[in-house]
Amino acid sequence: MVTCAHKPLPYRKPKDVCVNPLSLKTDCPRVHAFTVRPDHLDIGGPPSAGAYRRRDSDPTNFRKFYERGDFPILVQHSTMGNKIAWKVEIEKLDYHHYLPLFFDGLCELDFPYEFFARQGIHDLLEHGGSKILPVIPQLIIPIKNALSTRNHQVMCITMKVLQHLVVSGDMIGEALVPYYRQILPIFNVFRCKNVNLGDGIEYSQRKRENIGDLISETLEMFERCGGDDAFINIKYMIPTYESCLLN
Repeated sequence: MVTCAHKPLPYRKPKDVCVNPLSLKTDCPRVHAFTVRPDHLDIGGPPSAGAYRRRDSDPTNFRKFYERGDFPILVQHSTMGNKIAWKVEIEKLDYHHYLPLFFDGLCELDFPYEFFARQGIHDLLEHGGSKILPVIPQLIIPIKNALSTRNHQVMCITMKVLQHLVVSGDMIGEALVPYYRQILPIFNVFRCKNVNLGDGIEYSQRKRENIGDLISETLEMFERCGGDDAFINIKYMIPTYESCLLN
């Protein structure tokens, strides 16, 4: 009878990892993660997902209309700062046409486009009254585009505009509830993006430029002004949110 015996595999001494103890970095060639790991190769970590990386925005319609001279606005210089001088009464403007265009300018970072867009939005919201509510569906895409840039300055300005928007008229907070799925995903990404300074002073809180605090303030205003269904819709998109009314 012939017996078949398995030969033991030859012992292979593991090779030492070529690490420089002074720099704590490998001297071996570096390759991407999730590759087949041959000997003497340094496997790095996975690449960054880029959740907080800034995105470039496309040219806005607001800039095109401004350069064409379609807006009835001028800069009014004074000792208290620059203001917008409207050539016509704001109450007589067509909000279906002008308000979405001004919201489209939230992505602008260059002067004078960013100044006219942001100051114009606050002027229109202050004098709009009942004209704002029918235009809410047209504002969602410009708001989403501004938040999607992930630019710290643009996002802070957009938060302040949203806070002004929900209190600018009756039923506007309730009208925004169906659009939380377009607005709140970026809130969920940046909600905990705060700087841990220990016992240091965060001066951006005084300037209202702390994006984590602005997101919390905006969510609380959404809940207060959004009616009975606001909290459950916010909780669906941001599971870590705690109610400011129920607690």
